[in-house]
Amino acid sequence: MTTLSPDTLKATEQAIKPLWQYLLALGAEPDHLALLTQARALSCQPGECLLPQGEYQTFAYFVVDGIVRACHYTQEGSERCKEFYFEGELCFLYSSWLKQDVAPYQLETVGACRLVQIPLAVLNEPFMQQVQLALLKQQLLYKEQKEAFLLLNTPEQRYLHLLEYFPLWVERLTHAQLANYIGITAISLSRIRKRLQDSP
Repeated sequence: MTTLSPDTLKATEQAIKPLWQYLLALGAEPDHLALLTQARALSCQPGECLLPQGEYQTFAYFVVDGIVRACHYTQEGSERCKEFYFEGELCFLYSSWLKQDVAPYQLETVGACRLVQIPLAVLNEPFMQQVQLALLKQQLLYKEQKEAFLLLNTPEQRYLHLLEYFPLWVERLTHAQLANYIGITAISLSRIRKRLQDSP
């Protein structure tokens, strides 16, 4: 993981600008965003670990370009993908943040990524309460939507839902990653795709 050249301060400021705009949209006060001097623009290779499973998280990552995922690895070697984060999303584990507990998931890049790393301590500042509340509301709504997605739909309906509302996921995730997120095997997803292709 490498930082952008410290000799090009202007380029660094430009690189973290998307995070600045994101926090402003959530209600941050412009006067308080001086704390973004603690942010770092990162360029990551595919498969880089941002947060090891079982460790305390100290940073959040704003995705400028690329995909990050939260994944749990079992002792048997299997993996359970909790979430994918795309461009324009702030990536960190909410439960671990609120409880100040170790991370049950590993955060890792799916492909090459450009990220902005920011200490979670910035979000904990009292004057960031508006941003905290907005993030929690956002996360609660997303959690409810995902529960409904998994509980109220068949695997085929889940796939069709992603095709309609999240085509970027279907386009950019691998077959195995998509199947894992839907909660089925890659073979089952292949059957669903074939059935949909063969239907009139």
